[in-house]
Amino acid sequence: MRVVMIAPPGAGKGTQGALLAADLGVPRIATGDLLRDHVARRTAIGQAVRIHLDHGRLVPDDIVLEMVRQAMVAAQATGRGYVLDGVPRTIAQARAGFDMARRLDMTIDMALHLRVDDHEVRRRMLARAAVEHRSDDTPEVIDRRLRQYHSSTPPILDWYGRRGVLVSVDGMGTVDKVRDAIHGATGALTAAAVAPVA
Repeated sequence: MRVVMIAPPGAGKGTQGALLAADLGVPRIATGDLLRDHVARRTAIGQAVRIHLDHGRLVPDDIVLEMVRQAMVAAQATGRGYVLDGVPRTIAQARAGFDMARRLDMTIDMALHLRVDDHEVRRRMLARAAVEHRSDDTPEVIDRRLRQYHSSTPPILDWYGRRGVLVSVDGMGTVDKVRDAIHGATGALTAAAVAPVA
C-alpha cells in the first residue's frame, strides 16, 4: 500500500506515519529525515540543501522531489509500498509528485488526512515546546504555520478528493484511538483491493 499523510503542524502526522509504516511493513519516506540524512552524508543533494539552509531559504521543490524519487525507487525494490510524510505542501508539489510517481508506477493508493482543529494543534505544540524546550514552537510561530497550512492545503485536499484517493480521519483522539481509525481506513482499502491510481 502507498499512502501520503496530510495534516496540520502538531497533529501527530509523524507519529502516526511511523506507526502506519510499521503496521504495513513498508518504508516511511519522511522528507525532513531525508534532508538531514543527505546533509549529514554530504551527498550532492545534501550540499545543495546546505546552501539553501545556510541562506535561510526554503529547499526548492526539484531538490525535495528528487530526494523523494530516490526513496521511492528504493521502496519500489521492496515491492511493499511506502508511507510518505512531508510532501506535498503545495498543489504544485502534489502535481509534480504525481507525475514523478506515475513514471515510476508508484502513485498513491490513499491520501490520508488527519483532521485536528487549531485549538488542539496549539495546545499540543505548546505542550511539546514545554517538554522539549523548543524555541520555534511559540504562539506566533504556531499561528503563522497554521495560516500557511490553511492557505495551501485546501487545493491539495480537493485535488486528491477529485482523484478519489482522499480519506479523512479524526485526529483529535489519543494516539491509540487515531491509530485504530487509520487501521479502519487502510484495512477497508486493502480489503477492497483498490488498484493504485494511474
